Parts: sequence; structure tokens; C-alpha cells
Amino acid sequence: MTTVLIADDQPLQRLGFRMLLESQDDLTVLTEAGNGSEAVRLTAELHPDVVLMDVRMPGLDGIEATRRITATGDRTRVLILTTFDLDEYAYAGLRAGASGFLVKDAQPEELLSGIRAVATGDAVVAPSLTRRLLDAYVHHLPADADRDPSAPHPRLATLTEREREILTVIGKGWTNMEIATRLHLAESTVKTHVGRVLAKTGSRDRVQAVILAYETKLVQP
Repeated sequence: MTTVLIADDQPLQRLGFRMLLESQDDLTVLTEAGNGSEAVRLTAELHPDVVLMDVRMPGLDGIEATRRITATGDRTRVLILTTFDLDEYAYAGLRAGASGFLVKDAQPEELLSGIRAVATGDAVVAPSLTRRLLDAYVHHLPADADRDPSAPHPRLATLTEREREILTVIGKGWTNMEIATRLHLAESTVKTHVGRVLAKTGSRDRVQAVILAYETKLVQP
């Protein structure tokens, strides 16, 4: 059973999400939060598997709430909800530690599969879509992302040459199957490499690894 906390300042929106999620045998809603501060407090108390996080809420917004939740190192993962005209917040959410993002008017099955994907540590959006998002908002990268790509980076220091290559192609949006085919590796071997890359770089999931590949200039927009 995957447990979910819904954070949204609109009661009708929360009700709609709750009705959809509780229609599924494998999903259950622990509680709801009407703002970011409540989301942070309730997550610390209840430790849900997934927080469905709206971006714009009164007081503490969804971006800062996401940052505080992920900073605790807890197992809870955050799925950011955004709108077409607020896509810049999706990037900010990923930077804050969210495991992915969905558009608010996504189809119900997309939301359900997104929650399930986040709960298992996968990216919510296709890697290629994540890359397009980062391409569009690469100017939001912090100043230290301008470092010389040939200079050693602390989060890459322990990677083998093969693992560095794997991180680079993750950043390019390749799926495990594409990596296996193009690098002539077994898919099980690719999964092992990806797992080691995530562990060694301290990346919570594949989305965070894509961001790291951009920040360290392994991938250029």
C-alpha cells in the first residue's frame, strides 16, 4: 500500500485527488494539508510514501516545503504539481529535491502512474521530457555550475569511468534499454550501474541525477 499526503490550498482540488486515489486498491490518503507549513509538519509526523505537492500555496509555498521535506533525508518523495503557465516552478521544484512533476490537468491515469512511479524511486516524467525542461530553464542553474567541466567535482570523484559515462547518458535522457543497446550492455548491468551512480553521487532518484549531469556540465543544453 502506497501512502499519500495531499498538499493543496484548494479544498475541492484536494477532494478530487482524494476520491481518485482512494478508488485504487494500492493507494491510500493519510491526510491533507492546505499550505506548505502543514505539509512539512504532517510529513514529519506521518512519513507518507509520497507527497502530492501544489506549488502555489499561502504562507510557505510548495517549493520551500519540498526543500524542507527532502532535506530531512526521510524516505518520503515529493511529486510537484504545476500548470502550463508556471513551468518555471517545475524546475525549481526539482532543484528543491522533488522526484518529478506533473501538470495539474493531467489525465487521472497519468497522476496515478506518476504517484506509483515516485513511490518506487523512478522518474515521474520520461527522461527526455525532463531534459527538455532543464534545457528550457538551464539559466536557473546556480553560479557554481559554470565551473570548468575538466576540473574535479566532489560528487563525481568516486565514479569509475564507466559510471561517469552512465551518468552522462542519463543526463541526455537515455532510458535503461537505450543505454543497454547503445553501450552493448545487459539491461541488468545497466540497472546495477545506475544504482551505483545514484548511491555514489547522493542522488535521490534518476531525475536528480539528470540535474547533477547538467550542473556538473557533463551534459550541455
